[in-house]
This record gives sequence, structure tokens and C-alpha cells, in this order.
Amino acid sequence: MTSARVRWLAAPSSEAWLEQALAHPLEVLIDHAHCERKAAGVALQLMFRYPSDPDLASVLSPLAREELEHFEQLLALLQRRGIQLRPLAAPPYGAGLAKLIRRQEPGRQLDSFLVAGLIEARSHERLALLAGRWSDPELAGLYAGLLVSEARHFGLYWVLCERRWPRAELIARLEELAAAEAELLAVLHPQPRLHS
Repeated sequence: MTSARVRWLAAPSSEAWLEQALAHPLEVLIDHAHCERKAAGVALQLMFRYPSDPDLASVLSPLAREELEHFEQLLALLQRRGIQLRPLAAPPYGAGLAKLIRRQEPGRQLDSFLVAGLIEARSHERLALLAGRWSDPELAGLYAGLLVSEARHFGLYWVLCERRWPRAELIARLEELAAAEAELLAVLHPQPRLHS
């Protein structure tokens, strides 16, 4: 498998995940739409949690809008194909990462930024893999078109961290969280998901 290496990640996605996703494109598309909506919600949640920090609003408000634009792109594609957006059971990935976020500040803010960035980094890696392997030209084009913004998203979270914490502290905590993120994906979830 050609790996789309992303520095944030401790381990690349498996060939088993890619084969599962390619075999169930519609389910992955529906899940991806939900992921974009959730990513917008995370950006807004962080903005509202720390209202006294104007830097956050200037970065996270545009990010939330862009995530919603991606959601709308996916929704339009599903509608063109006569597919309704429907609820899907979530894999343990998101909840597992949420448990790693410390509850006390300032660790909570740092972990929240790093976890959001890790999710964006994994999304970027997996969209790149799918863009290169979808047999459907419309899906391949859509995913290729999303790559630049997905890379920018995890970069934004890194910039927010760098403005607030020493680099050595950032790297040490990112390595811990990235190892745990890779462990969450080590066993393939039975249902195809963008983060399974």
C-alpha cells in the first residue's frame, strides 16, 4: 500500500482498513459526512469553551465554516445519488481519544487541540489513500480536492499549540497521544468507517 505519511501519526493506516473502505464506499461517504459535521462542532466547542481568547475565534470560526462546507459537499453528493444521510453507529475511535483528554487546565486545552489535530491528520492520511484508489472518478476527485484543506486543518491546531506551550512539551504529549491513537486503530472495527 502506498502510505500517505503524516508526521503527526505514530503508525500508518492498514491495508485491511483501505480494502474495507473501498468495498463499502457509500457507508464510508455517509460516515465521512458525519465526521465533517462533528469536526465543525469541535471547532465551535473549543471557541466557546475559551471565549476570552480572541486568537481562537480568528482561527476556529473559519475552520468550522470550512468543515461545514465539506459536510455540504458530501451531502450534495449523497443526494445526487439518491442516498439519505442516516445515523451510523460510531466506532470506538472518537470516544477513546476523548478519554485521553485531561480534565484540568491547561492540560485540557492542550490535549483538546492535539486530539483534534490527530483526528484531522488521520483524516488527511485516509482521504489521500482513498483518493488514489477509488474506482469512482467523482469520489476520487472529491477526496483529492479535500486534501489541501485537511492538511491545513491539522496545521492550524499545531499553530494554536505552539503559541501556548513549549515545543518540547508539545512533542512529548503528541507522541503519547499519537501512540494511543494508533492503538485504537490497531484492531479493525467490523463496520467500515473513516476512523475505524
